[in-house]
Amino acid sequence: ITIENNMRCSMDIDQLYEAWCKKVSEPDLLEELNLIRHQEKEIESRFYKQLSFGTAGLRAEVGVGCARMNVYTVSKATQGLAQYLKKQGLKSGVAIACDSRRKSTEFAQVAACVLAQNGIKAYLFDQIMPTPVLSFTVRHLHCDAGVVVTASHNPKEYNGYKVYWQHGGQAGPEQAAEILGYIRKADYFKVKPMEEGAALESGLLNMIGKEVDEAYYKATMSLRLAPEVTERHGAEMRIVYTPLHGSGNVPVREILRRIGIKNISVVKEQEEPDGSFPTVKAPNPEDPNAFTLAFDLANKTGANLILATDPDSDRLGAAVRRRDGRFQVLTGNQIGSILIHYILSTRNEQGTLPGNGLVVRSIVSTRMADAICAYYGVELREVLTGFRFISEQIAESLETKEHTFLFGFEESYGFLSGCFSRDKDAICAAMLLAEAATVYELQGRNLYDVLQEMYAKYGFYGEAVKSYTLKDKEGLEKIAGAMRALRADKIAQFGGVRVVKSEDIQSGTVTYPDGREEKCPLPKSNVLRYFTEGDGWLCVRPSGTEPKLKLYIGAKGSSEAELKAELSRLMTAADGMISELLK
Repeated sequence: ITIENNMRCSMDIDQLYEAWCKKVSEPDLLEELNLIRHQEKEIESRFYKQLSFGTAGLRAEVGVGCARMNVYTVSKATQGLAQYLKKQGLKSGVAIACDSRRKSTEFAQVAACVLAQNGIKAYLFDQIMPTPVLSFTVRHLHCDAGVVVTASHNPKEYNGYKVYWQHGGQAGPEQAAEILGYIRKADYFKVKPMEEGAALESGLLNMIGKEVDEAYYKATMSLRLAPEVTERHGAEMRIVYTPLHGSGNVPVREILRRIGIKNISVVKEQEEPDGSFPTVKAPNPEDPNAFTLAFDLANKTGANLILATDPDSDRLGAAVRRRDGRFQVLTGNQIGSILIHYILSTRNEQGTLPGNGLVVRSIVSTRMADAICAYYGVELREVLTGFRFISEQIAESLETKEHTFLFGFEESYGFLSGCFSRDKDAICAAMLLAEAATVYELQGRNLYDVLQEMYAKYGFYGEAVKSYTLKDKEGLEKIAGAMRALRADKIAQFGGVRVVKSEDIQSGTVTYPDGREEKCPLPKSNVLRYFTEGDGWLCVRPSGTEPKLKLYIGAKGSSEAELKAELSRLMTAADGMISELLK
């Protein structure tokens, strides 16, 4: 970027800041604008871009400015969605949900009232509600679209806005691009939501009550594989559960109670919804530190299984007591593998495993899933990262009837069984994992024992991930530069382990060491993958919503020690390379 361009960008940012100072009316946003006056870096951070709208919708820190989540960015996004719906001639309405994050309820109400102002029916939940229930509701109420206000498991400073389509999955890339076109045409300060009372009176705003909850519970419970076991023996199971201050408290406890598991101890300090998430650094079940309070409660109650859900309850974490009395926090890959093994082995024993069964995983998830599926003769299909791609496979399987969808998962703790919801569902996953634990306990085994048996049967598979989080515009530029450098470098080895195949999914090219090339079967995306000798693999991809680069690594060993050594070798080499590029 030239000096002249830098000056022009700076002037544009200053002009934007002054325009917001004149037009913002909310006291909290005005106060924030006044506090950052004369703070060049802070102003740039809030005004250097408009929030991007992709398949993951919007996501940013809550605050003032066009690069933050606030009532103006939410109104603008909703106006764009409304214009898109009207252009398509769609009139069946939009379902709206939100989680416990700061400003979530306000943003959801604003979105509903902007839709109402546009003559579009909005169906708004009367309480915080998990993302998978929103996905279910879109299909159950035959809506044209859905909106959920959440930033999932991100730190407390963040919030977000996801758009779902009539199939119950997130909007696709082309659709998101079209919606973005309408969003860009909307003016932050000309979008005026209808007054809530008037919207209710007109019938354009409708509150969703318990009837949808009941429909969701009924559909989810139909996915049980051993209902008689939990009904007879579920009371013997002792489970600790933490909603991590989010929306899972009521539905997770209710679904477990309904299937017969009633001895559930909830972490009191994390039970109530609280967008400040006071007991954790981030409300993320991927982080073992999120289980600290749950460990204490489990030791007091004698529970052998701990479940945790993130704020919008689409991700499930779990910890299992080992035979030495300590708890093992399971990775998303381990939970996914256990659930696949349980579903396929149980249905195989029952004689209900379909010959055209399909399991879907993301490209950065464990290859143990492949081994389990191969053992039971079930097709395993890989898709790009993002549960939307798994949702597409569900829709295709239902449309063509060529496959029967059984299970889909991502390593980032997202799991789904059945076709009722079209996004990852921690409530359903908690039900199935609790059922599996009950079945295995009757056989004298717990989930940790079963995992060890799986390693012995399918092989020692393991994975590691590292995130490189940067800040704002400068961070995005560094990440883009790192990806360019990696593409330019024909990497032949990592830590002495030879690369046998590399993929540039953005260019759609697969390259071999001898120079041969072939077409990549996956849709184009800004992702690089490397496959090494001995079933190892590495994947590098930028986040679609924030200045973050992620490195994923997977390996297989003949023993746990060999696996750990291989993972360490690959991680050390790749981390060193990427860290240097991001300096």
